[in-house]
Amino acid sequence: MVQPAGSSSLTVEPAQPDDFPAIARLTVDVYVGGELATDAYTAQLADVAGRASRSDLLVARDAEGRIVGSVALVLSGDFGEVTTSEDEAAFRMLVVDPEARGQGIGELLVTTCLQRARAAGKRRMVLSTDPRMTAAHRLYERMGFRRLAERDWSPMPGVDLLVYARDL
Repeated sequence: MVQPAGSSSLTVEPAQPDDFPAIARLTVDVYVGGELATDAYTAQLADVAGRASRSDLLVARDAEGRIVGSVALVLSGDFGEVTTSEDEAAFRMLVVDPEARGQGIGELLVTTCLQRARAAGKRRMVLSTDPRMTAAHRLYERMGFRRLAERDWSPMPGVDLLVYARDL
């Protein structure tokens, strides 16, 4: 379990199967409800069990144990999508409860991913993000990620994703 420096109210830990319904609701609400993803992506966003089987699924909890964020850390396998070598890790579907924003939850989740990837011997973290996710872009840039425009990609027609990377 990881706690941010100077805070006892937030923790990050591996998600448990009992957490999956809450993670699904939060992810769909933020991405689709926030118009950051199309309805066509809803099934994938809601498939938390599938995501957990292909990644290290992490949750952030507040002092009451409520899930206030989640992220899928991909250390190997095709779920990484934007990874191009065994030296790279990726994270996907970073989500923070809108009511809990501004508390450093997104940064804590990303920091935890970076630490775990480094401990696993990875040399670079990569991610793809929708151009509309400007708050996330600011977080990534503040945390040392840089655009890797040559790896931008489109998983389906009409969906163009930006790639960011950070050396570990």
